Amino acid sequence: MVNRCKWADYNDLMKEYHDKEWGAPLHDDIKLYELLILEGMQAGLSWNTVLQKRNNFRKAFDNFDYNKIIKYGEKKIEELLQNEGIIRNRLKIQSVITNAKAFINVQEEFGSFNNYIWNFVNNKAIHNTWKKLEELPPNSDLSDKISKDMKKRGFKFIGTTIIYAFLQAIGVVNDHTSDCFRYKELINSS
Repeated sequence: MVNRCKWADYNDLMKEYHDKEWGAPLHDDIKLYELLILEGMQAGLSWNTVLQKRNNFRKAFDNFDYNKIIKYGEKKIEELLQNEGIIRNRLKIQSVITNAKAFINVQEEFGSFNNYIWNFVNNKAIHNTWKKLEELPPNSDLSDKISKDMKKRGFKFIGTTIIYAFLQAIGVVNDHTSDCFRYKELINSS
């Protein structure tokens, strides 16, 4: 039997996401943008809900191509609001466009969003040593700092809790519990 973080036992999709993606250091700007958007979409909902709709989001948002998304106008927003396969919240949908513009500005300033986000930790993942899921914090000083900086840069739906979840997802923070098989894999690969 595989020992994994307890939250992943919810269903097979969560297990697959946990085992193959969550917490693995990610450096691809398009994938970073996708996860930033998905974490924002999750606000007030469960991660399972977002994962169930992930492929629908990819189709609806041109595979998270931020260069296409910045050109979305009111007609596209209305079309997205009618799309039953995604989370149909006007503010969240508008934030996808706003964040695409801010994302590109960050790329222009830092060379890539990857350079920007990983610079906060000097390109080294933080490996926490939580024993139980209940020990994981909803945010940290790091997520507070990044959230504040991103807000100044015009990003939306990037509060400290969303940013902490994003940092966990992209491997900046390794929050697999210490008894999880992925915890040791990620430490050994860094």
